[in-house]
Amino acid sequence: MIARLLLAVALTCIPLSGAVAERGKPTITAQTQKSGGAVNPEQMRQQLDTVDLAIEVMPETETISGVATLNFTARAPLTRLIIDLDRNLPVSALAIDGVALPFKAFSNPDGILTVTLPKHVAAGAKVSAKITYGGTPHVAIRAPWDGGFVWSHTPAGAPWIATAVEGEGCDLFWPCMDTPTAEPKRMDLHITVPKGLKAPSNGVLQGVTTLPDGRTTWNWRVKNPTVYGIALNIAPYEVIQGTYRSRFGNTIPMFYWYLPGEKQQAEGLFAEFAPTLDFFETMIGPYPWGDEKVGVVETPHKGMEHQTINGYGNEYAKAAEGFDWLFQHEFSHEWFANQLTVADWDDMWLHEGYGSYMQPLYGKWREGDARYMAMMLKSRETILNAAPIISGKPRSEEDVYKTENGGPGGDIYVKGSWMLHTLRALIGDRDFFDVTRLAVYGRTDPEPGNFAPRFASSSEYQGFVKQVTGEDYRWFFDVYLRQAALPELIEARRGGTLTLTWKTPHDVPFPMPIEVEIDGKVERLAMTDGKGTLSVSPNAHVVIDPMARVLRRSIAIEQAQAWHDAQAARKGSK
Repeated sequence: MIARLLLAVALTCIPLSGAVAERGKPTITAQTQKSGGAVNPEQMRQQLDTVDLAIEVMPETETISGVATLNFTARAPLTRLIIDLDRNLPVSALAIDGVALPFKAFSNPDGILTVTLPKHVAAGAKVSAKITYGGTPHVAIRAPWDGGFVWSHTPAGAPWIATAVEGEGCDLFWPCMDTPTAEPKRMDLHITVPKGLKAPSNGVLQGVTTLPDGRTTWNWRVKNPTVYGIALNIAPYEVIQGTYRSRFGNTIPMFYWYLPGEKQQAEGLFAEFAPTLDFFETMIGPYPWGDEKVGVVETPHKGMEHQTINGYGNEYAKAAEGFDWLFQHEFSHEWFANQLTVADWDDMWLHEGYGSYMQPLYGKWREGDARYMAMMLKSRETILNAAPIISGKPRSEEDVYKTENGGPGGDIYVKGSWMLHTLRALIGDRDFFDVTRLAVYGRTDPEPGNFAPRFASSSEYQGFVKQVTGEDYRWFFDVYLRQAALPELIEARRGGTLTLTWKTPHDVPFPMPIEVEIDGKVERLAMTDGKGTLSVSPNAHVVIDPMARVLRRSIAIEQAQAWHDAQAARKGSK
């Protein structure tokens, strides 16, 4: 997902021309608002295997109707099914294993559809629930930062509709288990739309059925989808397609669905697909969904990492870096969110820190170190350090993003990126990218067909660093992940001696080596036990960390941030 620190800018880019629905309506319960967090032990007794979702979208009334068949395996004996679904989409019929249930057998007062099974289901047994539902779905206030439907119109006045539900979860428009680890092995989607509209979605297109009245049903199949990554995209799209020949020997179909009248701009964006793929496959490893597709669709919101159908709403913006940052960022999530998915939102820096770090790395790939450092230094000024990156306990997505709830907010992007930059300098490129491949693929030698989607955590990542390097870097993660304040480097120069000392919150050990430039010559100071000394002549010119390899406290940045905040407050009071 794109960084919330860009929210003020982005909101100016996503007006919904002609939208009828009122944003934020109908209201949703606290249960539906929440995605992830502490799991419901009873719900975790059921394993979601596959989903078949038939959904019709009706732009004229801004309503939907759906039939979802969820197939489960019982991890433990079951007497009930616990399914997440917004109560604004009431269930009109429900069948278990093909047998209709009476209305009294299921209820959904607050966004949890509770189904009393007609008979107990033994551990290891299968059970299928067919749910018929529909109504007026929640309209996003500020997609993609707030989840829901976006009902918009193209410049020519045709319907232009999208979903983006990362924050609030899949239950905003289909019955699901709204927790990151509840990915089904397969999901079939049958999306019915009015005549003249198209519905690109996740996975591989199985075919398009035309109904007698001109409506069309778009049939898609996707494997191992992230539950928040299932997306509806509806408009009179046109499409550019091509084939990428991977360095791993496979060929990957590529598609970009765009609005009519934008062919030249669309071709320009599509031209970025292959070189971006080559960068990721070279630096990280195989595109995880090569047997499905690379898919991008133009959306009436800024963007979102919907698996194999990434949303793009950057208006073909041009940037000094020479590539579209939003396309590249969302595409990075095919590795860091869809292939590697966090087991709990508390570790979301693994999605967003890596996703953000891929932009300066791509800048380096394209133009070299100068571009890389220019991009890194620009992002450095936005780190806030208001809360630790991780809490060490289950958190909902909302609690991670909301600083008022004690979450790290935008720091999961920029501080996460800078932490990775520092780690790479500390352990070296070879070990850093081996750690990255272990995190993404579970192995350092990934090839198409020898890996599967996986769930990850901060503690596992820390373990991978130890596994690859042979050293315990807990001190590194204790400071950067588990403390809010950055380490501060204290300088003392007396006579011919320069003494450097790391100061950390609660005096946490921090033996981070540091480079020192003395009259143009760079030395690396080991900083064992968090302290080091160098002999320097009294008149020597000294620069600490001249290549900015280490994330540390900057009083100048703090003062600049405070000044800008004061200026904004002053203008706001006038």
